[in-house]
Amino acid sequence: MKVLMLNGSAKPQGNTYLSLLEVGKELEKLGIEYEIFQLGGGPIRDCIGCGQCREKGAGCIFTDDTVHEFVEKARQADGFVFGTPVYYAHPSGRVLSFLDRVFYGSGSVFAYKPGASVAVARRGGTSASFDVMNKYFGISQMPVVSSTYWNMTHGTAPGEVLEDAEGLQTMRNLARNMAWLLRCMESGRAAGVPLPATEWGNRTNFIR
Repeated sequence: MKVLMLNGSAKPQGNTYLSLLEVGKELEKLGIEYEIFQLGGGPIRDCIGCGQCREKGAGCIFTDDTVHEFVEKARQADGFVFGTPVYYAHPSGRVLSFLDRVFYGSGSVFAYKPGASVAVARRGGTSASFDVMNKYFGISQMPVVSSTYWNMTHGTAPGEVLEDAEGLQTMRNLARNMAWLLRCMESGRAAGVPLPATEWGNRTNFIR
């Protein structure tokens, strides 16, 4: 089994990366493979609501960044952890642009796979950012993995997060809960437990 993690920071080895790495190291101890996908500092397009992803059924129409690469990796993954730095008390605009296109164009890839988010800040905005990131899971039929505190760590300069003892503890407990849920789901599949039936067809707009 494998957990795909997203480092939503432009800094490849900053505090967001180190927080995810703490999750990854614990997953590895528990026999779960992991990969940290780097969003990096290159340009990331916004979703423009053109609808071509759904009309053509091939994901986002834009192919000049790493959205499609991430989606292909997601197809093979069993669980996810999305990490973001906190800017102006909300997630990085880059990670939101990225995930909007990932989920709007290829949301079915994530259904019934557990997900978790991690927010990293100097001080404030982690709870609001955590809430925003979890919205992707709630609309995609993904079980949400929790920990012993909201999944957040604190630090300013790269490496300072390693001094956040409770934050790192929260990351390790998150990893243990993710591994436990993945094993439970694997056991369910082996026992023949089917996925739930999904009802579609009703869309009620506020303005008709």
